[in-house]
Order: sequence, then structure tokens, then C-alpha cells
Amino acid sequence: MVSSRNMSRRQKTLQRVCPEKKAVQLQTTQGEPSMYPAQTKGKSHGEQNNDLMEEVLSRQNMLKALRRVEKNEGAPGIDNLTVESLKPYLRQNWLLIKEQLLKGDYKPQPVLRVEIPKPNGEKRLLGIPTVIDRLIQQALLQILTEIFDPGFSPFSFGFRLNRKAHDAVIQAKQYIEEGYQWVVDLDIEKFFDRINHDLLMARVARKVKDKRILKLIRLYLQSGVMVNGVKIQTGEGTPQGGPLSPLLANIILDDLDKELEKRGHKFVRYADDNNIYLKSKRAGQRVMESITTFLKVKLRLKVNLQKSAVDIPDKRKFLGFNLYHYHKRIRIRIAPQTIKRFKIKIREITSRNNGQNIIKRILRLNLYLRGWIQYFSLSDTPYILKMLEGWIRRRLRMCLWKQWKKIHTKYRNLIILGLPDWAVLSLANTRKAYWHIAGDSLNSALPITYWANLGLMSLTNRYGDIRSAL
Repeated sequence: MVSSRNMSRRQKTLQRVCPEKKAVQLQTTQGEPSMYPAQTKGKSHGEQNNDLMEEVLSRQNMLKALRRVEKNEGAPGIDNLTVESLKPYLRQNWLLIKEQLLKGDYKPQPVLRVEIPKPNGEKRLLGIPTVIDRLIQQALLQILTEIFDPGFSPFSFGFRLNRKAHDAVIQAKQYIEEGYQWVVDLDIEKFFDRINHDLLMARVARKVKDKRILKLIRLYLQSGVMVNGVKIQTGEGTPQGGPLSPLLANIILDDLDKELEKRGHKFVRYADDNNIYLKSKRAGQRVMESITTFLKVKLRLKVNLQKSAVDIPDKRKFLGFNLYHYHKRIRIRIAPQTIKRFKIKIREITSRNNGQNIIKRILRLNLYLRGWIQYFSLSDTPYILKMLEGWIRRRLRMCLWKQWKKIHTKYRNLIILGLPDWAVLSLANTRKAYWHIAGDSLNSALPITYWANLGLMSLTNRYGDIRSAL
């Protein structure tokens, strides 16, 4: 007869052999397996067993990761393998890669270093992993998120399911309406480049017991970067660009969230953007000093004192927005720095020196404007959008005027547009600068309806559609 003790062991073994069974039973309304199963009792995969790698490599989880990688597309890494070539490559090599992962012998490749210029002249360092490493990281992310996300602070909004930047801005607005009129705006200097690997891995190991997973994450942290064909080792930081990087950032900064909650502070965090709201400037200065010390001592992170400040929210930018007082109410507007960056991008698309066809320019503009207004539709200031619309049309009129070049071409096109002869003669022969002519002189010939007929998207109309749908 089998003892009850042996029977209990056998049942636990059977549960570990089929880790994907739980996920199969959890279905979303679209029929896809849930990426974030309920964790109401605080249990997690890593705390229950040491075979988390088998769950990461389960067929269901890997297929889901594959769909996500294909959807995100992206540039190839150092091996030049594209997303389109991923499936054929996996058909030939997946069994070997899977065996290496199960044995703990897999070695990630270095990431390709890419520098993205910032508006202030600095450069943001991004790392592009190979497509295979992106797939494995995505599979890790889906399982590790189930373990860590339920324990994160409700005031952490970055890179989490059913949370977005708009929620963080609305929460900040609520704090200000409650009387917390001062903000400690914290900027962590080169956060992603200076995460301490040992501190991060210690926090991951709190909930993950599978040593193969821990080894693989550390290998990803230390895989190095490829710059001009030369591999550079990395002793700290997590490269931005990989699927796993945002979760690791939230794991290390969760200690900061817990510290702020323990002190009873009102705060909002989105990735490394952290705002703490208080009722006086003096309290803000004390918090700034103590949190700067906490980050330095406990997390070995440095606060950028030049970009951080204790100030009223009207003068600070948060996630591209600015919260300001208007007739005893708190309103949301697009921050001046955001408008400056917007204009830099529009100038690039509407540069009159690239000779691009006007229709192609409009297609590029619409692609950018659609995503931009989708995000900034949270603002309460549509008049700014109207101003930007007029400025964009003037840029396009300038491009069109240069494309016409010769006097007889200008004359013919202006006649077609219905201008009187005296106005046509005056405009066609003018030697005034492009920007000057693109103002009132061409506005009557190329009005709003002209650009609408060419397909130019209206920011104000799109703003109204989005707001009415909310």
C-alpha cells in the first residue's frame, strides 16, 4: 500500500511536470491565454518550485513570446538575423537552443549599441539584442511578470499591464487637487546604465529559485555591447532595448516605492520618472535630501541634482505634460519642452531640402501625428493643437512653393488654384523668402480644405474624436 506521504509527493511531482496547465485554464475575452494570472494569495512560480525554466520554455509560453516578437518587429542584432527569418531559423535550431537553456549552458550574444540623440544634445544609449535573445527574454518576461507584478506598488505605472502614462498623470493631478502643492521631481542620473548587478540579482532571487533562470538573467546583464565591431564588457546597468529591461528596472526601484509607502508619501512613479507630492517647500527639501541618500546608500544610484528640483507642479514637466492652476482648478497641458521636440520632428519631415513628394510628406506626417495626438489627447488645451496645425500647414506650403521653382510653374499652379491674375503675377514674380511667402500670401491659395483633400490629418478633429470616445 502506498503511504499518504508518498502519495502527496507524487501529486506535487505531477503538478511540476505540467506547469502550463494553469495558464491554459486562464483565458482572456479574445481567447488568448492570460499573461497575468491572478496572484491574490501572493504565491508565485519561483517560490513554489525550482523548475521555472521548464515553464518558460513550455510550448504555449514560447508561441506567445514568438507572436509578441513578430508583432514588435525591430531591427536585427549583431548576427543580422531579422524577425522575418526567425521562424525558419527556429525550425532548424530550436531543439539545440532549448537543450542549452535547460542545461544552463546557453550564452546570450552581445547587444548592438545604438545612440539616440536627445533634444538637449545628449545621447541615449540603446542596446539591440539578437532576435533569438529577444524571443528568450520575452518568454522570461511573461513568466517573471506573473511572479513580481502583483507585489509592485499601486503607484508604479511604468511597463505594467493595464497601466499607462495617462494613469500616472491623472494620479498626480489628484494629489495636487488634494492640496499637495509642491513636488519633488527626482531624476536618477543614467539609471539604466548604472543599475548594480549584484543588488538587482539579490532582489530577483527573493522570488526566483531556479538557478538556471538566475544564471541566464545575469548572463544577459553581462553579455556586453558591440560597438564598431568591438565587444565591450558591462559591469553595471541593463541595456535599454531588450524586453526584460523594463521589468528589471521595476524590480530594483520597487525598494524605493516601498520606502516611500512606509513613510506615507504621496508619489507617482513611471519607470525612472518619480514625483513625490507634499504640502510645503520645506518638507519637499527634507524629502529630496533623505531620498537622495536612500538611493545612494541602498540602491547605489545617483540623483541628478541639476535636473531634479523641489518646485510647484506648474513649473515641472511630468511624462510630457505640465499640470498647472487655472481659475482654482488643476488642468493638464502639453509641456513646452514637448512642443519643442514636436517641432524638431516636424521640421525634419517638412525640410524643404530633401525634395520629397508632397503626398509622401503627408503620409509620413500622418504616421507621426496619429501616435502623437493619441498620447497627448489627455491635455485640456486644444487651442495649442490649433496653433500647431497652422504651423504645420505653413511648413507644407513652404515645401510646395520651393518644389514649383520656376516662375511659369508657379504662375500655372496659382491660376489652377483660382487666384486672380493680379495676385498671381505678384506672387509668381516675388523674391521674398520661402517662409514669408508660405504665410498669409499663400494661405488663401492653399487653405485648410486643400490640405484636407490631400489627406493631411487634423490634430483638432482627431483630438475631438478621441475625447468624445472616452
